[in-house]
Formats: sequence, structure tokens, C-alpha cells
Amino acid sequence: MVTKQLCFLPHSIVYNSSRSKQIKRAMTKDPNKPRGKTSSYAFFVATCREEHKKKHPGTSVSFAEFSKKCSERWKTMSAKEKVKFEEMAKNDKVRYDREMKSYVPPKGAKKGKKKKDPNAPKRPPSAFFVFCSDHRPKIKEENPGISIGDIAKKLGELWATQSSKDKAPYEAKAAKLKEKYEKDIAAYRAKGGSGKSDAGKKSGPGRPAPKKAEPADDDDDDDDDDDDEEDEEDDDDDDDDD
Repeated sequence: MVTKQLCFLPHSIVYNSSRSKQIKRAMTKDPNKPRGKTSSYAFFVATCREEHKKKHPGTSVSFAEFSKKCSERWKTMSAKEKVKFEEMAKNDKVRYDREMKSYVPPKGAKKGKKKKDPNAPKRPPSAFFVFCSDHRPKIKEENPGISIGDIAKKLGELWATQSSKDKAPYEAKAAKLKEKYEKDIAAYRAKGGSGKSDAGKKSGPGRPAPKKAEPADDDDDDDDDDDDEEDEEDDDDDDDDD
């Protein structure tokens, strides 16, 4: 049975997971909104956690150790062993879709993240990210199968060992990219933030003059930072799949 193979965690270490983000989301979330879909892997992890509690009541495990062991076990499981959890995920998706059809969000509810304009200039990378772009391929080559987290750790450690002289080329390149970005974003905003110029449009009777473009909110820049990090991770995922 699959369940006999799931109990793999030491019971002498303490479970200590930060829940601040979860609490923050819970405080702002609509209590009437249907619970989100649960993946097959999430059902597997929940099963492991429950089995550990039954086998070792009153004890728990560290979040990092628990996640690592679950991930390792999931990768070694056969397709037949995963069927149970995949069926649970399918049933939960049916439940979610059914509940969402009848769900009515409250008035004034925050909508999804504003769609990013594909024409908007992309924020420039920092000196560290320029350094990462140069050294990431070598780390992957020297460490086949290395995880994204471990790659980031090695890059951080390698960057910390660089002298000011070693970092200078990356800082210079980052400065040039930043200068180019500032020029590009200024031109982008001058065109109304759409990348399309209003030149050639006439204003006259019955046609109001085009409004002067307002500076974009700082929040947009923050979103760009998040997108840059997501892009970095997506690139790593693609490389790992290859």
C-alpha cells in the first residue's frame, strides 16, 4: 500500500513554519469565496502530515525537512501510486468549478493583477542579476540536476566572494542598462504608456485634445520587479526540463 511508504520523517525535530503571509491573506480574503483547488501533490503532502501525527502524536517536523522529504518521495513514486492523489485532485477541481459558478464576489472586491503592457520597457537587472546570468550556466553544468533554490544559493555565495574589482564590470553593465531603461520608460510614458505615439492626431471641434500622460504609479515598478524574478525562475524551469 502507498500509505505504508509515506511515513519517512524523523520525529525528533521541531516544526517551525512562518505563517505571516497566510494570516495576511486570510484577513483580506472573502470568507464566502470557495476554497481553492488542491493539487495531487498537495493531497500527498497532507496525507504524509496526517500519518506523521498519528504515528508520532505530540511531535512534529521542521518545515524545510518535511518539504524536502515529501518532494523526494513524490519523485520516486510510480504512476500507479500517484493515482489515488490525482483522483482526489480531479474531484476537488469539480467541486471548485461547481462552487465558483454560484459564487458572487462582494462589491468593491479587488480584481486580479493588472495586465502588464507587453510594450512597456522591462526593468533593468541589478549587477548581481547580470552576474547570475553569466555564471548560472556553469553552475548547472557542474551540478547536473541541481534545484533552483540551490542554484540561487551558490550564486549568492559566489557573489559574496567577489572583490570590488571583480564586481566592477557587472556594476558598469547594470548602470548602462539602467540608463537605457530610464530613457525608454520616459519615452514610453510620454506616449501615454501604451508605446504608441499620439503624433498626427488632430484636435479640433468635437475632438478633445489628448490628455497629458501622467507618471506611472510606483506600484507598477514593484510589479515589474516581481515579474523579473518570475522570469528568472521560469527560465530555470525550462532549462531543467531540457
